[in-house]
Amino acid sequence: MLASIRFVVPTAVVAAIVAGCASPERSMPGFTAEAIERHTSILAHDSLEGRGTGQSGYDRAAAYVADQFRRYGLEPGGADGSFLQPIRFREAVLVPGSATVEITGPRPATLVDRQDFILSPDFADTVTAVSAPVVFVGYGVSVPELGHDDYAGIDVEGKVVASFFGGPPSLPPNPRAHLSGTEKARVAAAHGAVGLISLWNEDVEKGLAWAFLERVARRSQMTWLNPDGTMPADVPEIAGGAMLNTAASARLFAGSGLDWPTALEAARTGAKRSAALAAGIRIRRSSSWREVTAANVIARLPGSDPALAGEYVVFTAHLDHDGIGEPMAGDSIYNGAFDNATAVASLLELARAFAEQRPRPKRSLLFIATAAEEKGLLGAASFVANPPVPIESIVANLNMDGNHLLFPTRSIVTLGAETSTLGDDAAAATAAAGLDQETELMPEQAFFIRSDQYPFVKRGVPALFFVNGTRSSDSTVNGAAELGRWLGSVYHTPKDDLSQRMHYPSGAKYTEVVYRVGERVANAVARPTWRPGDFFGDRFGKRPATASRGPAPAAPAATASSSP
Repeated sequence: MLASIRFVVPTAVVAAIVAGCASPERSMPGFTAEAIERHTSILAHDSLEGRGTGQSGYDRAAAYVADQFRRYGLEPGGADGSFLQPIRFREAVLVPGSATVEITGPRPATLVDRQDFILSPDFADTVTAVSAPVVFVGYGVSVPELGHDDYAGIDVEGKVVASFFGGPPSLPPNPRAHLSGTEKARVAAAHGAVGLISLWNEDVEKGLAWAFLERVARRSQMTWLNPDGTMPADVPEIAGGAMLNTAASARLFAGSGLDWPTALEAARTGAKRSAALAAGIRIRRSSSWREVTAANVIARLPGSDPALAGEYVVFTAHLDHDGIGEPMAGDSIYNGAFDNATAVASLLELARAFAEQRPRPKRSLLFIATAAEEKGLLGAASFVANPPVPIESIVANLNMDGNHLLFPTRSIVTLGAETSTLGDDAAAATAAAGLDQETELMPEQAFFIRSDQYPFVKRGVPALFFVNGTRSSDSTVNGAAELGRWLGSVYHTPKDDLSQRMHYPSGAKYTEVVYRVGERVANAVARPTWRPGDFFGDRFGKRPATASRGPAPAAPAATASSSP
């Protein structure tokens, strides 16, 4: 798992390439370890109770970020003249004891909740049930243009489709990531399926433990709501869905012409083996709901060039984490220090530095601390659906998530670098900062669809996702192994707190790289463009090549907010 393929760009090579074409650099602002530590120590403190969406600790964290933006002299970025963009959420939980999954057919079985299967609550109906034959559809991916269509020649109308978790290994990492997520449900619904089963297996278990999923499944889930209380239109209408562990997945194939080992081997090789199974499935659940509110925190810095100030570079970092949750070793506060207090600290330092810059950048900047990322990128999704500026005026999103401070960093991961010309800016920025650039990180984990740049990408906005790298400047440290250890034992547990060893200077270097990229994009003559033939650019990037130009819109009146 940790020895994933990465494309590492040596600093000296990139420096030589960009030396003749990079614009002159102004003197760098002072990004310091002390500043990153100061913000992190507040945001990850026990008093903010893990910043859970809908919990009071999140509101106090949002007030702190808004107050910092105000102190830096930034303008409120919300449409109503506030730093806060409130979002309505529907929070759903399963009614205890209501979730049942039964395999029907020649080898009937009643499965055990959380041991054999995981069910999510439903946001559209409080009581749902589906009973139908099962059709195995490989990875559940349909992209004929990329040479893979698991639905070709198979009828799933009125059926429950079963597919492997993840995407075909034959696909490039980013298309594979996109097609591994909620796209599967939309594809299934488009083919007439009424349910969707995700099949776990030992290959997936190596990188993402079933025990982790089972623990996460105990938490409530959310969707964002439109101002009128309706759900976003892209929620697929699948009547029932479940995730089966490896043993239960194998039982589903019993008595069929296609057995589990053959199906698994076909998945490993990318071969298509879709087939109707002898089994059926019966899924029942009851859900309860409540409505909660949390806010994105948005600040605006007007651009200095009248011809470009109507265009925006957007910096994002998610403010939320898991809040108060199930106790582990007596600790119930999921502080989220590296996920994502350290990156919000970087966001605040970027906002301060750009606010102090003279002259200001030519394009306008938006700084957004997003809500409910941990609930499914919901704050970012709500923002791009209801932006306070025209979506076509947003030229780039630079997202920060994963500013881990596990060791002295020697590299920065810039996921999405190959999709657009932002990759050139990232290469120049990492070289100027004296670091190596990595452009992949554990492709099998589908990280590119798991953070807040993804909703921007789906609206056609070129984006980069910044993660501290896997290479350490300390030769005694195996950075990839350290990151793997952290993901396996600390990630999304109460141990992600301020008691960890933190190399804050690496947080300052991370901030410097994002700043350099942002400055280049904000001052460039041309806005970033998708690479010719890029999967995301071809699928989502068909929008006007240039935004309407002219003076930036008038700034809303400032409103004061208080720190916690």
